[in-house]
Order: sequence, then structure tokens, then C-alpha cells
Amino acid sequence: MSTDELYILPSAQDWTIGAAGTTRFDWDYADGREKLLALYQKGKDKQWDAEKRIDWDIEVDPYDALGLPDETIAIHGTRYWDAMSEREHAELRRHICSWQFSQFLHGEQGAMITAARIVETVPDLDAKFYSATQTMDEARHAELYSRFLREKIGMLYPINDQLQALLKDTLTDSRWDMPYLGMQVLIEGLALAAFGLLRDMTTKPLPKQLLAYVMQDEARHVAFGRLTLRDYYKQLTDAERREREDFVIEGCYLMRDRIRGYEIWQNFGIDHKEIKPLVDQAPYLQAFRKLLFSRIVPCVRDIGLWGERLQRAYVDMGVLEMGDASLDRLMRQDEDIAEAVDAERFRAEEEARKAEVHEAIALGAAD
Repeated sequence: MSTDELYILPSAQDWTIGAAGTTRFDWDYADGREKLLALYQKGKDKQWDAEKRIDWDIEVDPYDALGLPDETIAIHGTRYWDAMSEREHAELRRHICSWQFSQFLHGEQGAMITAARIVETVPDLDAKFYSATQTMDEARHAELYSRFLREKIGMLYPINDQLQALLKDTLTDSRWDMPYLGMQVLIEGLALAAFGLLRDMTTKPLPKQLLAYVMQDEARHVAFGRLTLRDYYKQLTDAERREREDFVIEGCYLMRDRIRGYEIWQNFGIDHKEIKPLVDQAPYLQAFRKLLFSRIVPCVRDIGLWGERLQRAYVDMGVLEMGDASLDRLMRQDEDIAEAVDAERFRAEEEARKAEVHEAIALGAAD
């Protein structure tokens, strides 16, 4: 079946934008920053196969794929929710999951293309090496999210307008550092926070595997952006730094507005103007919006973009205090959780194999 048949709303077959930037070669093959080359080595060591590492035999109920409480749904407890039947509630859960993972999928393809752009435009060979491993990581992520949506949910949503706008801004800027800033800091940072929230809340094993393993990779990608931009932004003039801060401010507002999910609600006959206050005031989604910036704000501060206008924007969003968070601690946690998911999965498989052996022995003894 064509993926196009699974889209719940009309979606363009493809999307083309004019590329900007200069292709750079670096002929110094002996030089490189120690930390970045170590990250490159880790990127090589940590490659994995989504076909083999993920247990695709796990069954998923598309109408309760994540096992989240209904209180996480923006309209829960309102007249819209009360007017729905149980079947409509189940259908809404399916749409919400489809929308969330569809945006993850489209973001991962954007990350794959952006990582390839970085290989082309970044001036240093050590950064080209690492970004080549990231391109493969992002391809794997797009592969697994696509498979989850097609085989387990059976429904996709087109790319959200705000995500598409930020991707376009990121890829059409000719300055080599802007793909880093747009993707590694903003889009990846937001994705990490969203992945982490769902990873920690879901009660279902398959989405937990997907999210934990993807986050293990993404933590390296954010570290890559930090290492490169921290050094480069020290050299910028005040005017150049202000331009980057303006980009961050605009991108953060775009990402904040993205989570309203207007595309979902139009399928259930709820107008944009009616759903906006419900989404903005829902306690769970208020907390969710703040947590979405838990990876972005400390990263922006770490790379040296912390001017007064940017701080005022974060005050307006209610996230300024997140600048004090430890990214290193969060990334270590992501690594540990992925390893724990692996250990739990393989322990269960080993116990199942032992049970099969004991059962076979018992049957043999009975004969």
C-alpha cells in the first residue's frame, strides 16, 4: 500500500526548496578536535539496525498505542469530550498518536537532509566525519517511525506548518552554522524533550523501545551542535550574534505553537479559535510546553546565545529558569534508559527461551 493512501489529510508527494550555501572541502586529514573525534568514534560504535534491535512482533492497539491517561488530551473534561462516544474517544487517541509520530517522522527526514547539508558546508573535516554518522542515524529513525506508523497505527499526518517553516528557514540560509542552530539545537532539542516525555509516560513496550533507542542517538547529535557552535560563536560580532538570537527566538515561538495540533482537531469538527484556549489552558499541556524547552534553553545558553532580547523571550514563554539545567546529566540519563530497555527486553527473551526448554524437557519426560 502506498504511504499516500494512509495520510489522513492531503499531503504533497514531495517538497522541494532551493538549497543555499557553499560546498567546502578540507584537505587536512590529520587534524581534528579531540572531543569531536571521540564523538565521531562513539557515533560509529553505537550504530544499530532498526530491523534487528526493535521487537516488531509486539502487537500494538492503534486506538491506545501509548497507554496514556485521557487527562493528557486537551479536550478531556470539556463539552467536546462529553459529547463523544467511547468509539470516538478511541479514534481521537489514534489520531493524536498518529499526529505526534508523524511529526517525529517528518522531523527525522528533515534532520537527515540537514545532517547531509552539514557534511557539505561545514569547513572542518572532523565535523564532516561526525555529521556523516548522524545522517545514517537520522535515516534509521525515519525508517523506524515510518514503519511504526504504517504497520501499527495505519495512519499518517502531513508535516505541520510550523515545523515545515523552521526546516525551510534552516535549509535556505547560506551561513554554514545555521543548519546546526536550526536542527541540532532547536528541532533536535525540542524532539528530545517530546521523545523523553512520551518515553517516560508510555506503558506500551514497542513505543518505549523506539523512543529510548532514538534518544540514545539524539543525545550525541545535540552534543555535536554544542561542541561546534560554542567555539564558533565566541568569534562572532555583536551584530552576528544578535542575528542568531533572532533566529532562535522566532524558531522557539514556531515550535511552541506547533504542539497545538490544529490538524487533529479539524478532523473532529473543532475550530481553531475554539481549540486554542483549551490547548493553552489544559494543565498537562501547559506542563508539556514548558518541558519541551528543557533541552533547548540550556543548550542555547551553553553555546553563547544569551542576550537580553532572547532572555526576555524565554521569560515570556515561562522557560527562562531552564537555562540552569545540566544537559550532560540529561544525556547520561538517556544513555542509561536505553541500556536498561535493552537489558529488560533481552532478560525477558532469555526467560522465555528457558521456559520453552523446560517445557520441552517436561514433555519429553512425560512421554
